[in-house]
Amino acid sequence: MVVGKQAARILVLCLMCLALAGCMYPQDMRKENQIATSEYIVVVQNAIDQYQAKTGVLPIKNSEETTPIFEKYPIEFKKLKERALISNVPANAFESGGSVVYMLVDVETKPAVKMMDLASFQQTVEAQKLVDAYKAKNNGQIPKGEAVAPSFYRLDFVKMNKKPLVVQSMYTRQVQLPLLMNEEGQVAIDYAEEIMRLIDKKSLQSQLNDKQDLRQLLVKEAFFVPARSYAYHWLNGQPTPVMGVPM
Repeated sequence: MVVGKQAARILVLCLMCLALAGCMYPQDMRKENQIATSEYIVVVQNAIDQYQAKTGVLPIKNSEETTPIFEKYPIEFKKLKERALISNVPANAFESGGSVVYMLVDVETKPAVKMMDLASFQQTVEAQKLVDAYKAKNNGQIPKGEAVAPSFYRLDFVKMNKKPLVVQSMYTRQVQLPLLMNEEGQVAIDYAEEIMRLIDKKSLQSQLNDKQDLRQLLVKEAFFVPARSYAYHWLNGQPTPVMGVPM
């Protein structure tokens, strides 16, 4: 879950902006703004397609090989504006004072525009600070709570003497997602509930195998990427976080 230096600087700036703005639940996810969000995606996607057709490359910011896959390809709006492919940066984008970072996925096949929620990212940053502080005071031990999968645990906020942190889901309104961590104490959002909800809704059980990354189901169906997450495989009839798979 190590973020590239360049990407890290971008995200730190985003989080500072978010903190100053006092944002938690992105306005673009509210019912009255769903249409606007959809239109933003369409406009940016069209600009991306034109840019790639004209230049043969994608207008993305630099990142390192180790940057997690859903944080790896932030869109560089400056490049789109320089070629007059977009007149204004979307109002919900960080560059316009908004609460999301526009990203690309599937860059090697068919680049698609998605968004990463900064409030969710901020919650994992805050939780990571708590876990790191606990480790520093307890000889490297992590604040293990309930085991949720092999090598994965809930965070025990009681041990840390802190109020529990959860993340507002970007996929289902009014649903809060828990956090989890691995044996090293690396914190991530647990998207198992949302993945399972989508699998049930579309009756996908018979189409799944134990090798595919189930996060791609969320990417395909929604505007948002499941940032700050581990890969999930279909094991024992449920989405299960796994180690040893690129983030």
